Amino acid sequence: MATAEPEIRDLGLIGDQRTAAVVSRSGSIVWYCPGRFDNPSIFATLLDSQKGGVWEVNSPNAVTHTRSYMEDSAILETSLSVNGEVFAITDWMPAGDELPRGLCRRFTKAPEDMAVVLSPAPNYAQTPLKLENAGQGVCINGQYWLYASHPLTIKDEAVSFEVPRGEEGWAVLMDDVIEPPSLEQLMSWQQSTLCYWRDIASRIHYEGPYVQAVADSLRALRLLYYAPNGGVIAAATTSLPEVVGGSRNYDYRYVWLRDTGMIVSAMTRAGSKGEDERQFLDFICGSQLTDPDRPLLPPFTSLGQQPAPPIRELDFTGYGDSRPVQVGNGANDQLQLDGFGNVLLAAKLIYGQHDTREHWDTIEKIADFLVAHWQEPDHGIWEEGKIAQYTLGKVASSCGLRYIAEFSQDKAQAERWRTTAQDIQAHVNRHCLNSEGAYAAIAGNEAVDVSAVLFPVWGFIEADAPAMIATIKVLERDYSEGHLYWRHLECFDSRKEGAFLAGTIWVAQYWVMRQDLARAKSILDAALAYSNDLGLFAEEADPHTGKMQGNIPQAFVHAALIGAVIDYKDAQATEA
Repeated sequence: MATAEPEIRDLGLIGDQRTAAVVSRSGSIVWYCPGRFDNPSIFATLLDSQKGGVWEVNSPNAVTHTRSYMEDSAILETSLSVNGEVFAITDWMPAGDELPRGLCRRFTKAPEDMAVVLSPAPNYAQTPLKLENAGQGVCINGQYWLYASHPLTIKDEAVSFEVPRGEEGWAVLMDDVIEPPSLEQLMSWQQSTLCYWRDIASRIHYEGPYVQAVADSLRALRLLYYAPNGGVIAAATTSLPEVVGGSRNYDYRYVWLRDTGMIVSAMTRAGSKGEDERQFLDFICGSQLTDPDRPLLPPFTSLGQQPAPPIRELDFTGYGDSRPVQVGNGANDQLQLDGFGNVLLAAKLIYGQHDTREHWDTIEKIADFLVAHWQEPDHGIWEEGKIAQYTLGKVASSCGLRYIAEFSQDKAQAERWRTTAQDIQAHVNRHCLNSEGAYAAIAGNEAVDVSAVLFPVWGFIEADAPAMIATIKVLERDYSEGHLYWRHLECFDSRKEGAFLAGTIWVAQYWVMRQDLARAKSILDAALAYSNDLGLFAEEADPHTGKMQGNIPQAFVHAALIGAVIDYKDAQATEA
């Protein structure tokens, strides 16, 4: 069954900290991978409207009214209106150890006859569909079980039921066969799930400016968190394009070293009680490689803490005809020095706030790895195909070594790390400034990347130092438009993609450090204009069309927002 392609801005997310489902503004489930974020999809109409699979609610005269999450949970309520009469769809995934796994949908009184149609397409639409009646439910390929409030009908490779006008309804799609639930049991699952999310939300309490945006970003990070081992995926989707109609379409359902380091730092600074970010550190330290010919840690891993699978193209048309549509990732063997540096920066914050030195043996290995390898070329923060002397990796290494040395109980070790940090800083100052005195993205080159604004945030240099003033001048001249900023790419013209939202927020954070809070606020507000009504960010924004681009929700952007707002809040307090 074909369904209209939703705008990326119109996508919402529900989840259970194991996997997630993407819900459109009209109440259709357009992406869902049962069991684990990176498992094959059963609904993927987001990437192919003809054959991807979808779970639709067909109410002919309905228009979207409002939608919101219930409290700080991942339970999503979508209100639709029919001739002024409002009804609601409540979508959630049962969360908690004692609850079944799957999707739950509840419908308030239908203002007109309403058809609920499930058109599954298992294994990225590669496995033939088999639908069978199974007692009071329908079994899908012997793997998933659908139960509903009204009789189910199998027809034309779809399962449907009708909710007559004036009646309520519900449906559940479970990972295992269960006894058909009653409405009361369904409501108990919803209440238990709400309690689950309340408990998690209580671990961080933030008050201050941009309080709703911070709450939304914390929810987004929780939705991308994999509870069994503490991994946090970069985004819940694959192949949503950075350039619509182009080929820059990547699978982000893996755990990046860099992203996790930044997420840990953001949550620690936001006042977390420590449980979640310390589990993130568990995940990182459990991902060590034993092959002496490869870096100590891969740049990213699967949720099973194994190298991500190689790239495999899917026979989908792609979002906005953007191909290839792919799963897996081909950058497993890249060296990305900034990822190692960010782990040390995150460990420093955890150790300082929670008075611990857990996983010190791994942290030592990471620090020693940087001592031995910081002079090597790498692939940079943007995983470029070009290997080069990227400045950011050097700076992150220097800062990470300097900070983590504070926690070493071995004087010789601490001195070795500090000395290396100083050597790296001297190297950067000698070799990584361009002819305008700005930090070059690559030593010896002229181009500047927006990630350089992180250097004062990390404490590498003062925000008002001549090199940083020169850097921001180049960024504003060559890489900005209307308070939005682009990154620099060596292998692609970055102005053909959208403004890079994490980088834009980093620039706001830079101006906080310069004590120009009005300017910082203008940039933060410009970035927030490209979050959707649920507070979710994609990776990029097109200022000419107002559209969001790239995979969603993007953990990198949400972590950046939290960090920038914390600094903004602290600066306001200092001014007061």
